[in-house]
Amino acid sequence: MRLVRLEAPGGLRKLKLVEEDRPEPAAGELLVGIRACSLNFHDGMVAAGKKPCADGRIPLSDGAGEVIAVGEGVDAFKPGDAVVSTYWPNWLAGEATPATKTGELGDDLDGYAREYVCMPWHAFTKAPAGYSHVEAATLACAGVTAWKSLVVCGRVKPGDTVLVLGTGSVSLFALQFAKAAGARVIATSSSEEKQERLGLLGADDVINYRSVADWGLKARDLTDGRGVDHVIEVGGPATLAQSIAACRMGGHIALVGVLTGFAGEVSIPALFSNQIRISGISVGSRTDQEEMIRAINANRLRPVVDRAFPLQEIAGAFSFYESQKHFGKICLEL
Repeated sequence: MRLVRLEAPGGLRKLKLVEEDRPEPAAGELLVGIRACSLNFHDGMVAAGKKPCADGRIPLSDGAGEVIAVGEGVDAFKPGDAVVSTYWPNWLAGEATPATKTGELGDDLDGYAREYVCMPWHAFTKAPAGYSHVEAATLACAGVTAWKSLVVCGRVKPGDTVLVLGTGSVSLFALQFAKAAGARVIATSSSEEKQERLGLLGADDVINYRSVADWGLKARDLTDGRGVDHVIEVGGPATLAQSIAACRMGGHIALVGVLTGFAGEVSIPALFSNQIRISGISVGSRTDQEEMIRAINANRLRPVVDRAFPLQEIAGAFSFYESQKHFGKICLEL
C-alpha cells in the first residue's frame, strides 16, 4: 500500500510517499481502505514541524473509506460499509477525561494518509447516507467541533442568533447546523467573494471585519442591541474581545481555535458582569459524532469542499491550506 511518512523535524519537504505491506485486522479491529482524508489546523502544525511528533509519523487525523475486513468479535460493521474515523478513538461517550483524550491520530499515533489501516472498530462510525468518501472525510474534526460547540454545549434553539467567524470549515459547519436548528446566523469575512458565498449558504447577515473595526458591536447592533446568543470563536486572543462585545448577557462563546496566536488578554470583568459562559471545545466523542450524523441525514446537509488533491500531492494540499484562499475543506482523495 502507499502511504506518507513525515521525517523529523517536519516541514513540507519532509513528507515522503512510500510503499509498505498492507496490515491485517486483529480481533476487535477493522481493516479499512482509506479513500479520502481532510486537512485540519492541527495537521498543518504537525506537517510544518511546529508540533513535534515521532520521526516517520503518518499524518492526518481525519479519514474515510470502506470496510475491507473485520476481525474476530466485530459485529457492528461488515465489509462494504462506508465509514468515517473519529478524532479521539478512545473517547466513546460522556465527558472528556485524560484517559479518553489519548491517541491523537497523526500526532501521538499514525494517522490516515495511507491506503489501508487497521484500527479498533470503535475508532470509526458509519458515514452519512449518500456521502462520497471525500465528503465523509470532512466530519471527524471540523464537523464534530461545530456540533459540540453549538448543539451539545450551546444547546442552540430556534430563534437564537449565532455569530460565526470567518469561512473556515468549523464556522461553515456551524452555520449549517445553526440554520438547520432554526437559528439566525451572522458571519464575518473580509472577502467579497466569500461574503457572497456565505449568503448563499444561509448566512442572514455578513460583516466585513476589515472595513468594520468594531465588528463585535456591529453584530450586537444587528440584534437590536440584545447581543448574539452564541459565538463560534475560532480566532483566539485577537478576536475574543470582539466576541465578548457581540454576546448577549448570559450568552455562550465556544472557544475552538487560536488562529491569531496564543498570547493575549481577556476582559474578565466583561465576562462575569455579563454572565457569559465560555466552553473550551476539543472536538467531541464518538457518541457526539453519531448524533451529528443522524442530524446530517435528517436535514440532508452536505459539507463544503473546496478542493481534493491526490495523495502524492499532499505537500501541495498543505501549501494551498496555508494560503487561506480556500472556502471549506481541503481533502486528499486516494
